Amino acid sequence: MSRTVNCVMLGQEAEGLDYSPYPGDLGQRIYDNVSKEAWQRWVGHQTMLINEYRLTPIEPEARKFLESEMEKFFFGEGSAAPKEFVPPEQ
Repeated sequence: MSRTVNCVMLGQEAEGLDYSPYPGDLGQRIYDNVSKEAWQRWVGHQTMLINEYRLTPIEPEARKFLESEMEKFFFGEGSAAPKEFVPPEQ
């Protein structure tokens, strides 16, 4: 049986992550409070941020920015797309 969490993003019980996806306290908070579905939403949002801002994730400044956006995405006011971002047509 998979573990469930009360997902902060979905506002309901949902399947939890199998392991902490990020190191440290933030990773533990995500493991305890974020569902697999919400994590996948973040992965998509993070990809958009990397592409739109042309980030190189190996650079410390880019990692710090992405960590800050991740915390806002799950536990803050949300992480917004750049003003110039136009979502692809479906």
